Parts: sequence; C-alpha cells; structure tokens
Amino acid sequence: MRSLRGVSPAAASASLKDPQQLYLDWEHAHWAAQDIDLSRDPVDWAALDESERELLYFVLSSLMVAEERISTQFCGLVLAQDDEEEGSYLSTQLVDEVRHMQFYARFQDEVIADRGTIADHVARSRAVLGEPFRHIFDEALVKAHDRLRTDPGARE
Repeated sequence: MRSLRGVSPAAASASLKDPQQLYLDWEHAHWAAQDIDLSRDPVDWAALDESERELLYFVLSSLMVAEERISTQFCGLVLAQDDEEEGSYLSTQLVDEVRHMQFYARFQDEVIADRGTIADHVARSRAVLGEPFRHIFDEALVKAHDRLRTDPGARE
C-alpha cells in the first residue's frame, strides 16, 4: 500500500525521527518571541482595510486561545510518556506553545495596540471566537487532558 505521497507506511516509519532526535533538533532551532522585528507591522496593520483586520484578528484570536489552552492542557501528554527521551521531547513542545502565546500577546500589544496581560488577550480572543471554539478547546480538550492526566496509559 502506498500513501498519497508515494511512500510506503514501512518506509515512512523508518524515516521518522525518534524522540531523542526530535529533542536534539529542538535544541538547535530556538527562537525568541522578543527577537522578532515588528517595527513595520503597526504601519502595515493600519494600512489594511477593516475587513482584512477583522479576519486577521479572528485568526490571531484562534491562535491565541489554542496556544493558551494547549499550553495549560499539555502536561497530561508529558505524563503519558513512554520513556525519558519522549518526555524530554514532549516538554519542548510545551515550551514552544508558551513561546507562541508570548509572541501573539506581544503582537497584540505592539501592532494591534490592544495592550494587556496574556489573560486579557485570551479573554478578548475567546469573545471573538464564540461557542464552537469554546466547545473544542474549553470542553473537549480539557476533558481529554483530564482523562490522560488521571490515567496516562489511556492515550486513545
């Protein structure tokens, strides 16, 4: 059987990196939310028409809520690790989710000119997103995390 990309499942699994390799890749690929140059972005944001800003704000809001929720609900995955290498790699992903959340908050502070704490940004973002997003990220994801946290072997 061949996948859509023309690679057999056996070949695909043979080429997948193990958790230790993924962790080492992560060590060499750091970036800092505070190092990204946003100096042109406020002018570019202001030049967008209102409908473009609304669409982008919706997208950024969805990213903000998703990153916040995942960063607060990721511990169960770390606890469900098979071994220390997998736990090490999964921990890097938690750090990256927080880094993304920090960047989105900074972007809102400096570009959208909507200053506030991360909690302020998340609350405003939730208001924009509505019920479907709340159902997925505040109900289904939280329930799945709680199940995994109380029974780390129950990965399904």
